[in-house]
Amino acid sequence: MSNKDTPPPSPVASRVIQPRFGELVQGCRQLAMNHLAELLGHVFAQVDDTLFECAEKAENNQVQALFFDAMREVRRERPNLERFYHQRIAQGLSDFLEGKLPRPESLDELDVDQLTLVGNDEYEETLLVTNMVNQVRAHCAQLLFALDQRLALLNNGSKLGEDRNPFGPHAIAQAFRDTLARSVFPLRIKTILYVLFDQQVMQHLQPLYKQLNKRLADGGILPNLKYRPQGQRPAPAPQPAAAEKASVATDGGDYAPPPHTAGDLPDMPPGDRNALFGGLAVLLAEHRRRGDNATLFGNTQSIVSFGPATASTTYSANELLEALNRLQRESAHELAHRLRQPQPVDALKAGLQRQLEAGSAQPHNTRLNDQEADVIDLVGMVFDFILDDENLPDSCKTTLSHLHTPFLKVALLDKQLFTQHHHPARKLLNAMAQAGVLYGGEGEERALLAKLHWIVERVIQDFVGDLSLFDTLLGDFNEYVANLRQKVELRERRAMEATRGRDRLLAAREQALEAITKVTQDRELPELVRNFLEMSWCDALTFIVLRSGEHSDEWKRACEVGEQLAWSVTPLDAAGAEHLQSIRLALLEELRKGLEVLGGYHEDGIRRLLQDLVACQHAIQAQQPQIAAQLNQKLPESPLGAMLGAEGHTLVKPSGEALSERVRVLMKELNHLEFGTWFEFSDTTPARRLKLSWFSPTTRNYMFVDHTGQRVAVKPIVQLAQEMEAGKVRLVPTEQTAPLMDRALNAIYRVLQRFTSGRGPAQT
Repeated sequence: MSNKDTPPPSPVASRVIQPRFGELVQGCRQLAMNHLAELLGHVFAQVDDTLFECAEKAENNQVQALFFDAMREVRRERPNLERFYHQRIAQGLSDFLEGKLPRPESLDELDVDQLTLVGNDEYEETLLVTNMVNQVRAHCAQLLFALDQRLALLNNGSKLGEDRNPFGPHAIAQAFRDTLARSVFPLRIKTILYVLFDQQVMQHLQPLYKQLNKRLADGGILPNLKYRPQGQRPAPAPQPAAAEKASVATDGGDYAPPPHTAGDLPDMPPGDRNALFGGLAVLLAEHRRRGDNATLFGNTQSIVSFGPATASTTYSANELLEALNRLQRESAHELAHRLRQPQPVDALKAGLQRQLEAGSAQPHNTRLNDQEADVIDLVGMVFDFILDDENLPDSCKTTLSHLHTPFLKVALLDKQLFTQHHHPARKLLNAMAQAGVLYGGEGEERALLAKLHWIVERVIQDFVGDLSLFDTLLGDFNEYVANLRQKVELRERRAMEATRGRDRLLAAREQALEAITKVTQDRELPELVRNFLEMSWCDALTFIVLRSGEHSDEWKRACEVGEQLAWSVTPLDAAGAEHLQSIRLALLEELRKGLEVLGGYHEDGIRRLLQDLVACQHAIQAQQPQIAAQLNQKLPESPLGAMLGAEGHTLVKPSGEALSERVRVLMKELNHLEFGTWFEFSDTTPARRLKLSWFSPTTRNYMFVDHTGQRVAVKPIVQLAQEMEAGKVRLVPTEQTAPLMDRALNAIYRVLQRFTSGRGPAQT
């Protein structure tokens, strides 16, 4: 009998929670349900605003309709979606209470005949869910470890595993995925809902896990549990000296072991942060083996070169930490004055060496151990990168450079600074740098700089080893930046609304011009009538099409009036003259109404103009064109000119000039660009970076704003593509918009890789 004929083992492990713990777990269940219900409510409260904002930025009417339809559908389905989500969460918790947790699925039990290809949409959803789950696991590693251990005890000692914890991020995210699976939303809408779920639910799970652990601990479930990170193993046996030099310890968490030699490393930085840190450790070890003490990133010297080369003993961890504490206290003196000048990396290393020697009994026979020297050099290179970063305003570089000493303490205490995206100190540094890039320009710079100074002062004066300080400061700083962002977004929204209104006016004016051109082409008209049609009556048609639309009776009648006026000043036969006599009064009345719409004419001016038009008609019909030519009344300024401003003539027909193949390719690429894409314009010194804020499908104009949200430029698509071809405009590379620490470590890796491979310095 084949394996397929054998009844499969039960997928459920029957371990009912012990009765004495039932009330405790029920309390945890209620706590989780209440917390998740509140967070899910925040998700749906944000849906309308988010979809409406997406609809405003939609690239065409079809996509815009998709967002509006989704708004209505989500609103209609919200009660059902919330109910189903809570049922899934409740079912998972009930299964845990009843001991019905499914066993992890073994690959040996899979039937090859049942395997199917994963659809594109399903794959995308899997990536979205996996990413948000992994971020929570990284950010809440200690809390989840403790919760897993406590739940394992409740589960009769059987370990749950990451994906089987009923309170875990996988269960919470999977319940939302199962909820969306019941809907008919396309992937584009689901993606928005996943992003909102991540922002409003997944990123706010830490308080829930703290409360669950506290409740379980208070209930006697492992009250004295200590955190032991996953993947932590007993210390290995002593290694050979070469291998020992090639390793830099990481505190906590699993990570891929680095290659043994620099030759095993890829040329480009690994995408995985743990692999990147391991690679940097190998490169630094190779750099140290070669004795290249003066060729670090930024051309600064290694900390090793500041100490005695022949020392036989090494500083203890406590001695190094005390030296850093003294250095930090020293930097706190006259800090306001110090913040005006950058903190050079070499000067800080010299100061650290001075403090080490001052606290040592054998200053000339003691050195740093290799691992600590590598960390000091790596942090120094990060701050060298900050001082050289072209993205940052000089004032922000100067301010951030003074975080060098406390961040060196952080790195020596916790190597996850280099490997964990959610490390509080790393997040704070990234947030401050990003704010400097976005809002460090003119106007907002002074207020932002004052806030950055305050953050730096707090870190230097208050950081003694407790990383929660960075979380506190990050929360405060994020609140400040959110207020700043609101001001910028308000300016940008106003600029976009003004441009959109101007664009509608411009498009309406173009439509009116086309109607006037049809009337005037192939006709020799007196100057008075031609000017009147092309200026005043064109403006009247513009306002009519804006008010009533191109299919309205008012628009059609106004076009007929223009046609009748042009016809009336051409030579007519007897029948034509008789017809003109019969319609003249009605024609003049229609012209009067149209001019009154403009508001630029007074009653006397309208009366004189109409009299001149009638005189012009009589002169032409009397075959006296010289008299008609003398009637050239000065017309009032067009009110549209002031409304359109400098863009009054930007809507033009394609000139028909031959476009290069490169320009055509760029135009296609521009058509698919998302709003929010950053461009660099080299028409000023220094070059300026502007954000694509809006694109008009009518005029094909692109509107750009600066970091403060102010409109700076409007470019027709052809002109923009031609300037890109000429190298005057370029897209800002994606890597330059990445978080500061990511950019710094990648750049350091590339430079060290080139040094160790003998290719010399690299461009960062």
